Amino acid sequence: MSSGLLAQRAVLVTGGGSGIGRAAALALAREGAKVAISGRRRAEGEETANLIRQAHGEAMFVPADVTRAAEVEALVAKAVAAYGRLDGAFNNAGTSGETARTAECSEENWDRTIGVNLKGVWLCMKYELAQMLRQGGGVIVNNASVAGLVGLRGQPAYSAAKGGVIQLTKTAALEYARMGIRINAVCPGFVATPMTEAYARDHPDFEPWIRKVEPVGRLGTPEEVAAAVVWLFSEASSFVTGHALVVDGGLMAQ
Repeated sequence: MSSGLLAQRAVLVTGGGSGIGRAAALALAREGAKVAISGRRRAEGEETANLIRQAHGEAMFVPADVTRAAEVEALVAKAVAAYGRLDGAFNNAGTSGETARTAECSEENWDRTIGVNLKGVWLCMKYELAQMLRQGGGVIVNNASVAGLVGLRGQPAYSAAKGGVIQLTKTAALEYARMGIRINAVCPGFVATPMTEAYARDHPDFEPWIRKVEPVGRLGTPEEVAAAVVWLFSEASSFVTGHALVVDGGLMAQ
């Protein structure tokens, strides 16, 4: 995997054990990147790394909780120690939290959902940016959601967190635009991930509803989001920063 759009780039993917994170790690590796994969679940993360190595790519797994500053700082340091630099980071780790209307949302759910989805992205950026400033540039892609662009009933904490990720992305992009660092976000719509599949098992009307509301009539795939992430990492998007790229099958066009 020495050739490709991202040949010999060193990248970090959080939440890389499944879903969009795994698909992105595999796609980045196919384009020649050396991938440091992180997550809280060791078995899934190691499996992603092994899939890359089996395809003759270079990958490592580093366990980390993105809500803990010391663990995030150590994660970035280990990736740099292994690969010499950090050319890109996909801050993907997230949680959907519990479903409840705003007045019924528990404080515990609020704190946990905001902690992982927003604080976690900020902490990752904090240490990624410090490394990228030292080396003279880099690319960051944050995983937001269409729920950060429109309301999502029953998900006040998730929607607030993802909206915050978009605003954090735009703010940081402006701050570092002249320092060789590009920062963008992807905003997936409804995608067939383990998280979505678990929700669908508990809500049998979910998939029929998706087919009704989605212009393309189906869920997206993790690989379709991963393709957008690869493009944002590549030089093909060299004039793109501060952008929230919607990958949603036309959902937001309605």
